[in-house]
Amino acid sequence: MADINIDDFAREMTDMIREYTEDVSAAIDAEVDNTAIKVLKEVKRLARKRSGEYARTFVITNKSLPGNRKYVVWNKKHYRRVHLLEYGHAKVGGGRVRAYPHLDPAHRRYGLTMPDRIKRIIENGG
Repeated sequence: MADINIDDFAREMTDMIREYTEDVSAAIDAEVDNTAIKVLKEVKRLARKRSGEYARTFVITNKSLPGNRKYVVWNKKHYRRVHLLEYGHAKVGGGRVRAYPHLDPAHRRYGLTMPDRIKRIIENGG
């Protein structure tokens, strides 16, 4: 069995842990970026398309802070209309306008499964 200095061992372990952390952090950041893009594409695909302008005006906004990656998918031009189309609304003369869900299905498809994908990234070391 080879003799190893405890200081060398500690340094080597620290380097290995740092490398693992950097790899996992980069992979998680990439997963969050890819998920935001997938959600945006799905929202645009599911959005109601009369003229197509409503669907085209959805954007991703980066709300990240150091150590906290966060994106918001929203409609830049018609943000007041989103909840009316997503959930439907009452008509002036009575009755209701049907809902056209587009944000919630995209979030359920990609956003809710992201913790499982991140867990796999951590288990696999990046």
